[in-house]
Amino acid sequence: MSDTFPAPTLAEGRFADRHIGVSSADDRRTMLDALGYRDLEELIDAAVPAGIRSAQRLDLPAALGEEEVLAELRGYAARNIVKTQMIGQGFSATHTPPVIRRNVLENPAWYTAYTPYQPEISQGRLEALLNFQTMVADLTALPVANASMLDESSAAAEAVLLMRRANRGAAPTAKTVLDADLFPQTVAVIRGRAEALGFEVEVADLSRGLPEGDVSGIVLQQPGNSGRVADQTAIIAEARDRGALVTVVADLLALTLIVPPGEQGADVAVGSTQRFGVPLFFGGPHAAYLAVRQGLERALPGRLVGVSKDARGVPAYRLALQTREQHIRREKATSNICTAQALLAVTASMYAVYHGPEGLRRIAERTHAHARTIAASLTDAGVEIVHESFFDTVWARVPGRADEVISAAADAGVNLRRVDADTVGISTDETTTDEIVAAVAEALGVPVLRTDPEDGIGTYGAQSDALLSSALVRTSDYLTHPTFRTIRSETQMLRYLRRLSDRDLALDRTMIPLGSCTMKLNSTAEMEPISWPEFAGIHPYAPADQTVGWRELIAELERRLVEITGYAGVSLQPNAGSQGEYAGLLAIRRYHLDRGDAQRDVCLIPASAHGTNAASAVLAGMRVTVVANTETGEIDPDDLAAKIAEHRDALAAIMITYPSTYGVYDADVREVCEKVHAAGGQVYIDGANMNALVGLARPGRFGGDVSHLNLHKTFAIPHGGGGPGVGPVAVAEHLLPYLPGDPQGPSADAGAGGAPETAGVPVAATRFGSAGVLPISYAYIAMMGADGLTRATETALLSANYIAARLRDHFPVLFSGNRGLVAHECILDLRELTAASGVTAEDVAKRLIDFGFHAPTLAFPVAGTLMVEPTESEDLGEIERFIEAMIAIRGEIDEIVAGRFALEDSPLRNAPHPAAAVVSDEWSAPYSREQAAFPLARLRVDKYFPPVARIDSAFGDRNLVCACPPLDPEVLGLSDPTDTELASGAVATEAFGE
Repeated sequence: MSDTFPAPTLAEGRFADRHIGVSSADDRRTMLDALGYRDLEELIDAAVPAGIRSAQRLDLPAALGEEEVLAELRGYAARNIVKTQMIGQGFSATHTPPVIRRNVLENPAWYTAYTPYQPEISQGRLEALLNFQTMVADLTALPVANASMLDESSAAAEAVLLMRRANRGAAPTAKTVLDADLFPQTVAVIRGRAEALGFEVEVADLSRGLPEGDVSGIVLQQPGNSGRVADQTAIIAEARDRGALVTVVADLLALTLIVPPGEQGADVAVGSTQRFGVPLFFGGPHAAYLAVRQGLERALPGRLVGVSKDARGVPAYRLALQTREQHIRREKATSNICTAQALLAVTASMYAVYHGPEGLRRIAERTHAHARTIAASLTDAGVEIVHESFFDTVWARVPGRADEVISAAADAGVNLRRVDADTVGISTDETTTDEIVAAVAEALGVPVLRTDPEDGIGTYGAQSDALLSSALVRTSDYLTHPTFRTIRSETQMLRYLRRLSDRDLALDRTMIPLGSCTMKLNSTAEMEPISWPEFAGIHPYAPADQTVGWRELIAELERRLVEITGYAGVSLQPNAGSQGEYAGLLAIRRYHLDRGDAQRDVCLIPASAHGTNAASAVLAGMRVTVVANTETGEIDPDDLAAKIAEHRDALAAIMITYPSTYGVYDADVREVCEKVHAAGGQVYIDGANMNALVGLARPGRFGGDVSHLNLHKTFAIPHGGGGPGVGPVAVAEHLLPYLPGDPQGPSADAGAGGAPETAGVPVAATRFGSAGVLPISYAYIAMMGADGLTRATETALLSANYIAARLRDHFPVLFSGNRGLVAHECILDLRELTAASGVTAEDVAKRLIDFGFHAPTLAFPVAGTLMVEPTESEDLGEIERFIEAMIAIRGEIDEIVAGRFALEDSPLRNAPHPAAAVVSDEWSAPYSREQAAFPLARLRVDKYFPPVARIDSAFGDRNLVCACPPLDPEVLGLSDPTDTELASGAVATEAFGE
């Protein structure tokens, strides 16, 4: 290693040099001179403790170029077999409208955005998520829905925990009852949560009534696992009479036709929105939903978009009730949902916008009509169907012939579900055609009834005395907001998506210097393969011989992550960093239980740890004890020793974020690990900051027993506005048996790459979680190669230290390690400036918007600070632009201190400045419009104006509105409220702003 990087291969030169922003020797020399180091090797040796450094170079295949990796991925894709997917079980084939696929899923304006914690620069994606919430609330007939969950099964588990929290009248020993007609993967995930937290779960046939005993909540499914559609009013009423709350796992498409959970008396509804235009993706990422009745909104897990107003009184969107978030509440949090599925929620919401209520109903009616034709054909031929009331799924009794039927259907290009040796499941969807129905009938050995599947569409209830009770036919309206009723042409849709994306700041416009979030380049070559049908069109429960390519890719990615981390094995099932934490802690817990150490339930967490750790520990059934840090940011050795001594017999684990969220490497991390091991505990090293370790150190080699990674941070999967994420969990040899198990239960075939089945608790609905985005990280690692990955880490450290050095005289750097160096991020301390001027870190964050920047991480991990992470992708020019902005802001703070401006009249407190404010006839500020909008000359070119001024968060929480607000044509100056220009709440905001 030296300042002159090793000569790259042709392939590496084609990609790594493009990925790494500071790639020229001149730029590196400029930065190293500012830091006072001869070369990069000397800087790294000083910054990274020698005790953790890896002696060996990463043993990875030679770096590939973009075309080479795409060819390799084509090879994997070709080994998958794409058939018509009629397996169902919560996953359906769907048509993603091309205008949505190209302009949302494949558009960096959407997929490179960060979670909308800075709402003024997130109005576009916030509106899209508000559309999602409105869609879910309308279809479920429950008034409040959140902005998405990770998947259906984990959402159902979160609903169970919500019911237990909210049902204060239930006895502590009250059980949760699951209907026997739930999907098996959902039952498995709920059981895992219950076992960790120590409450009873019973599975019962609720069509026969509630079992005996105290019940805190019940979970039903509509339609059920068997396809049955039932009137659940009676069992819901019985549960309410017994003091229980009720959750219904509901299919949103079915709810366009059948009575929704809210109208049947349910308290909570959960489910997946996958069939609303989101590809199968071999199991994910898919946006789940969770909706609740009035009174439960403050217990709602996940994120919630609300409507508030800005400083000028203009309606504006923001995340509401953020104090519920786990990183704020830590061990008091009620959920460990961190990454949602924002990008997929946006896709699903736009699917509803594009089709509208009439279009969704037509799709549902067509789907049901094809299922009805299959059922009628079977019945006419004497084949028994299990239920006569269904929506899209028919179970056929074929005694002893299930395997034969499955095989015949597969030969005809169709995958059916093998329920058991005597039963076959057939699920229709919007892609089902007459030809597919005929192929299914032939596989079952029956003639297809030659009825027109369009017959009777629109009279679903009237025709179905034998199929569906009239009590189940939906009569209430839904999706009444103009958002869902005015956009029908592709031109309208294209412009709507463009208007929303133009309101946002994402990585395609600017550096996003968020500490601990690693907003790096997501290259187009990495993103391209995920839309290929051979990857996107595979059902997660498809037969193993049809998913060879997927399994080979996953196995190879697992092997490379094992090499990078130094552990013995890895599971890719967790579909968020929070889920990876949870899975790792469950592995530790199961390990202790199997050794007879059930009393080991204390988890030590340093104050410098990642904010989600404590919530994950609690939800894994552990008690949290905080370990202090020293003034310089390291783990306090005396407090650690005292806490170990106090809890020695009960010590389960310590969770160390490394480098810490304070932005420093703890030099004594090996000693910390050894002390915990000596006391019988396990060491969890949070991999959220793996961006500062790859190629330099392996957590599995310097003391870790388990780590989770964030593929959406270190390994290039984009954040997508708050999801998708992937949080693989990597473990040492002794924890391999406790990696997350298959939610479908032990299967005959071995795991990916021949790995043995594991006995661990499943944390997601599918074995490989959000598999659909794994080609991104595979391509990133393949194109970077060992040297490219190491260079990326080194450059991240160089860039962070350069920013710290350039800004230290303007904003003190709170923590640093050896020789005043930081890791890949630094914390700028504004507390003394706040005391002197009144200017807060939030004021600085908002003022950065006027300079065209997303703010650094605000008030985490220390209140009154900003945490900055440039990543390796940013070039020196962009880094200098950020430094220039921060220095200019310091100058404005000095003007307040000098008395030139009162704080309330300053550009900082009034930031950000939307165009409407700057061009208004009324301008009373003591500073000029030019200073407001163009504080630097370079901003005169390509200036970003936020669509709203600073948003009043408290107003939004006091006046909680979480669905699309009604439009007032008089206020908007429009005569017709159905005018196509009223396509959305955002158009309303735009008009109000004018």
